[in-house]
Amino acid sequence: MPPTATQESVLRTRLRGLVRELGKFGTVGSVAFTVDLVLYTVLLRAGMETLLAKTVSTAVATTIAFLGNRFWTWRDGGHSNMARQYTMFFVLNLIGLGIALACLAISHYALGQIWPVLQSKPADIIAGSGVGTVLGTLFRFWSYRRFVFRVTADPAVRSDPASSPPSP
Repeated sequence: MPPTATQESVLRTRLRGLVRELGKFGTVGSVAFTVDLVLYTVLLRAGMETLLAKTVSTAVATTIAFLGNRFWTWRDGGHSNMARQYTMFFVLNLIGLGIALACLAISHYALGQIWPVLQSKPADIIAGSGVGTVLGTLFRFWSYRRFVFRVTADPAVRSDPASSPPSP
C-alpha cells in the first residue's frame, strides 16, 4: 500500500528537522575542532609540553562542544543536571575517540598484516581521520541525542516555534 500524502508530508517534515539538527551538530563540532586545533597550536608555540597542550585544548574544545550542543543544537532536550550531562558527554566523547582508534588499529595492525599498503600514512589517515571520524561522529550524534540531552520529541516539532508552549 503506497504512503498517503499526509504520511509523505510528515516524513518530509521529520527529515527537514533532522537535517537542521544535524547541521547544528556539525556546526558546533566544526567550531570545537577549530578551537582545539588553534589552541593546541598556540599552546605548543608558547612552550607548553605536547601532551599537556593537547589535553588542555581538548578539554576546552569539548566544553565548547557541550555548551553549543546543550544550548543550541538540543536546547529543547531534557536538561536535568548539567554536571551529569557534562560527565556523560565527556565519556561518550571518549567512546567516539575509541571508535576512531579502533578503525585505525583494525586497518593498520590487523588488515595491514594481510595488505601491507594499509600500513602506510595515507591509509592511516583514511582509516583514522576518515572512516573513524565518520563512525565516531555518527555515534556521538546518536548517543548525545539519546543519553545526554534526551531528545524525545520529533526534531521538526521541536524546531517549530508554533508548536512551542508560550513563555511565562
